[in-house]
Amino acid sequence: MLTTHPPSDPLLGNLFSAFPDDFTPWDDDSHHLLSPKPVTSSSCSDKPEPEPAEPDQPVVSVVDDRKLRRMISNRESARRSRMRKQRHLENLRNQLSKCRVENRELNNRLQFVLHHRNRLRTENEWLRSQRTFLLQKVANLTQTLIFQQFQQAISPAWTCNTSLIPINQVN
Repeated sequence: MLTTHPPSDPLLGNLFSAFPDDFTPWDDDSHHLLSPKPVTSSSCSDKPEPEPAEPDQPVVSVVDDRKLRRMISNRESARRSRMRKQRHLENLRNQLSKCRVENRELNNRLQFVLHHRNRLRTENEWLRSQRTFLLQKVANLTQTLIFQQFQQAISPAWTCNTSLIPINQVN
């Protein structure tokens, strides 16, 4: 905020020593008739700005100070918003990258499982055909054994019966 120093300020000395009796141009009330009013910036509302209570504190500096603070605040807010957006975008890119890696790994695992399943399916089909072949072989061997046992059971009985039957009864 702007401050005014009296002309008798020891730090500044009298900058207007050419004027008599400590006269300064801003002390003269007649100058407002000749010079235009200070330009003030209006906010969004159309309300007239209040007249300054004291002529030493111009409204322009207060309004400009507020406008400057608001502009700085808006810029800072926009910067923070851009930073948040950038962080969010970076997080999304990281998530996308992780998902792509995970997708590749899952796809590789799926290919491995499918290959393993196909190998097991082929092996299972081979084992089923072997089972069928072996069951047929066991059935044939069982039938052969039964036939051999039947022949052995019948053969001695025929040998015994033929020796017991008299020859004259055979004809």
